Amino acid sequence: MRISHINLYEVKVPTHPGTIASKGINKPLHKLPVGAKAGWSVQFDEISKLLVQLELSNGTIGWGELYRGHDWKMVHDICNILIGMDIENLVLQKLPFVFCREYDGFECALWDAYARLKDVRVVDLLGGAIKDKVKIGAWSSHRHLDDIGELASNFQKQGYDCLKFKTDLEDDVVGWCRNIAEAAPGMKVILDPNERWEHAYETKKRLDGLREVGNVLCLEDPIPRWQLSEFSKLRAYSSVPIALHVALPYILHGQRIKDSIQAIQEQAVDGFNFNCGLADFQRLDHIASAAELPCWHGSEIDLGILEAMYVHSAAAAESCIWPSDIFGRLIREHDLLKTPLKMEPPFVYLPEGKGLGIEPDIVAITDYQVSKKEYKA
Repeated sequence: MRISHINLYEVKVPTHPGTIASKGINKPLHKLPVGAKAGWSVQFDEISKLLVQLELSNGTIGWGELYRGHDWKMVHDICNILIGMDIENLVLQKLPFVFCREYDGFECALWDAYARLKDVRVVDLLGGAIKDKVKIGAWSSHRHLDDIGELASNFQKQGYDCLKFKTDLEDDVVGWCRNIAEAAPGMKVILDPNERWEHAYETKKRLDGLREVGNVLCLEDPIPRWQLSEFSKLRAYSSVPIALHVALPYILHGQRIKDSIQAIQEQAVDGFNFNCGLADFQRLDHIASAAELPCWHGSEIDLGILEAMYVHSAAAAESCIWPSDIFGRLIREHDLLKTPLKMEPPFVYLPEGKGLGIEPDIVAITDYQVSKKEYKA
């Protein structure tokens, strides 16, 4: 069954006001460079995303979604490779183009189309669902201390029992966690400095207070990842669990599957945040499962197509038990799905139906569209 048509929809979907950070705080979160602009200089919702609609010769359609900041030249080359190919001749776990930041979005579309063609779910291509719902958490970036209690209480009323924060050295994270313990008893916290606590001694200053409060589920990437031996020492210093983020789309930063193996060998982590495509997430889950360590599915605060893919990956993953970064319409204005993922915090349910089990909303896509391209066989 040949790939006869590929439509590409470039969209830009802003966040709801106030969902990123407290009023008066302006700290962009996109970690990668944008053109000649440095990392951490552009807010993530200012960068467009690309949706892939892939059609087979019998009319079967698969959908994919690229991470933000796509390279049009790479997209063009991939489309020219795929157009006219027989999808049944593809090896889904090793597609016929180079691994790149655009890879996972096309993988998503191909797996969705192939699963629909075979009348199965994407999760069935991964060996089947271990669970029909996936644990999820709430999210925020930097906040003023006075805003924390109300924020946590509101999330807890919605059903969330874990709240993840982006943080740097300017944030009073111990104060945050104290306020959360008072305003939302029982709520756990994930702190993610994205390596910006810089040094082990800065991290230890904070770990002392965090250990006393006692509500931190884990501390993710507190210091630069190359200091893996210091991760191990931080584990020995405190009872606060340490997590490593392995984000394969961060090719520029050299992140690779082997990072998880090295972290286990160094006894540097208590768990992982894995962010990647379908085949690679399963590879990473098998590594974590063999080491008897937990993980969660990370994200780049994406739209509904990629998030549906994440749910399928997580549902098939034994190690994926910590709250995943899947948010639906919590942060962005729209997920671009006709029917949102079924979310009953602290869980999101595996979509029903074949393929990814979702239907993109063409009207909403058009509303947020900034450009469109198409390729025909």
